[in-house]
Amino acid sequence: MVGVSERTLRHYDKIGLLAPAAIDRATGYRWYGVAELSRLERIRGLQRLGLPLRQIADLLDAPEAQLRQALTEILTTIHRDIATLTATAAHAEDHLATPMSILPQQTTVGPRRLRVRRLNVAHPSDLAAICPPPPATLLTWLNGEPAGGFTAAVTTDHTGAPLTLPQRTVVRAVVPPSTDLRRAGQDLFAWLHRHHLTITGPTLEDHLTDADGSHATILEVPVAA
Repeated sequence: MVGVSERTLRHYDKIGLLAPAAIDRATGYRWYGVAELSRLERIRGLQRLGLPLRQIADLLDAPEAQLRQALTEILTTIHRDIATLTATAAHAEDHLATPMSILPQQTTVGPRRLRVRRLNVAHPSDLAAICPPPPATLLTWLNGEPAGGFTAAVTTDHTGAPLTLPQRTVVRAVVPPSTDLRRAGQDLFAWLHRHHLTITGPTLEDHLTDADGSHATILEVPVAA
């Protein structure tokens, strides 16, 4: 069998894909005839089309319509994998071209029901003075670095106005304590603009703290899916 190792032929025989026409009992030599050669070439052809051996075993003697359906499904998977790899490459190229303090990730989050107190903020530097300490969540309705005053809100225990955030697609970034939070916010909005994502609601700033005192800040921006 030209181009196929003895080990491969034995494996095909073991999994029931291609049995030899005869085996010499004395020497163990395997004989393959024209029918086996034709079957082998079909196996190799189906492999070149992207079909795994386990699927080839089911399709080797199947009608053409079943084979075409399997190939259509394989092609759909290949196109999806290519799209995923292309997006991954684009994100890596973006990070190399524009150094960032964070690594944004796009995901889907469930609804949240909050009670909030609205704030009128004259400048971002005022937030530290008017916001309660963590674990309160800060909400801002911004599309980037504010040029002037802006509206914000902070979560309260029971007395605030109700606010329901629906299930949504968000871009999330984890900001470690070693990273400047304002710089992280600027990097996040710049990333959104470079990727042509439309902001659809308030940015959430959540502060997480472990029992051992370790903490991080989560920035979460809702975007159009």
